[in-house]
This record gives sequence, C-alpha cells and structure tokens, in this order.
Amino acid sequence: MATKLSEMGAADMRAAMIDSQLRTNDVIDPAVIGAMGAVAREAHVPAALAGVAYMDRAIDLGAGRALNPPLVTGRLLVAADIRAGQRVLLIGAATGYTAALLVRLGAEVHAVEEQADLLAAARAAVADAAIHWTHGPLAVGAPNAAPFDRIVIDGAIETLPDAIAAQLAEGGRIVAARRDGSVTRLVQGVKTGGTVAIRAFADMDVAPLPGFAAPKGFQF
Repeated sequence: MATKLSEMGAADMRAAMIDSQLRTNDVIDPAVIGAMGAVAREAHVPAALAGVAYMDRAIDLGAGRALNPPLVTGRLLVAADIRAGQRVLLIGAATGYTAALLVRLGAEVHAVEEQADLLAAARAAVADAAIHWTHGPLAVGAPNAAPFDRIVIDGAIETLPDAIAAQLAEGGRIVAARRDGSVTRLVQGVKTGGTVAIRAFADMDVAPLPGFAAPKGFQF
C-alpha cells in the first residue's frame, strides 16, 4: 500500500511508538523492539491513513477487517517467544504487517489470509522468500505445511478450532486473543501431550477475525 509519509517522519513515528506505547507496556524484548522499529507500518495501511499508522489504535482495512494496534501486536509477539529458524503459522495475515515482523525475527512464515484484496496488498508490501502466502479460510490454517513451532492468530476469536490446534507441534506455542462477551483477552498456550492449555495474560481491544464464532453455549 502506498504511503504519504517521508522516511524521516516515519522513523520518528516508529521511535515514538516504541517509547510511548511499547516500552511502557511490557514490550521490552530487544528482538521484538528491533523488528517493530524496522518495519514500516505505514506500508501496510491504506495510503489515506498513513499519517495515523503509528497511533495507539486499530486501522480500518475495510470489509470488517482491521490492523491491530501496535501494542497488541507487540504483546502477542513477546508472548510467542519467536526464535530464529522456527516455522510459524500466521492466521489473519491481512496486509502483511505481522508477517514482516515475524520474518525480521528470523521465522519461516506460513501466512493465511482469506480476503484476496488484503492478500494482494500483503504480497505487494512484503517481498520475502521466507513468507509462504496461503489464500484460504482462516479457520483452516495451512495443514499441508504443518506442524508449526508457533501459531500466531492475529486477531480476536471466540473458539480455537481443533483443525488449528492440530497444526501446532508438540511443545509448540500459540498466541491469540479470546473474545468473552464484551471483554477481549490476549491468551497464550503450549501444546503438551497433544493438548493445548490456554491462559489469559492481558485485557486489550483486539480486532476480531471472521470464522471463529463459538457455538451457542460454548466456553473457550
């Protein structure tokens, strides 16, 4: 996506985002800070919104989708504990911002997006051989490429499909956001003995993802 920001202006905004939003809210991992300081977030939003790309808010991408606030992304990446060389499944790639960050962290990324226009924008914004783009339903994931060391669900869901949990390697870690009524909580889990145990670690406003509604009466 085109940008109207000058390189110097964007660099200043990234620095301000890191100092005022991330470091003050438990995002202090040097690798995550380094990645978020290097990736041009404005390249992943509509050109008309480039000027607000680094604000502490979600960015509307149209058709009910949004780019999460920087703090949400930062907290999820810290919780995911990405290591160089790991294979990561990214659910909800949208315009490719989180995929670009994961590559900066040294991951091999399998990024799933179901909206063709968002996937096209992601491909245009991030040209990296370490990212394998998949066009398909978010709740299906990328089973043919499984298992994955990490799964990052980049948005709020009500239920974690068995099909996604099955793609996580034993000992692997998953991060997401769980919608519980009017409250959304960031969650993380580790797969042990074939079971993914999920726990919440922060309450935040997170953009919802389609395809993860819970059956009536279901509890995460």
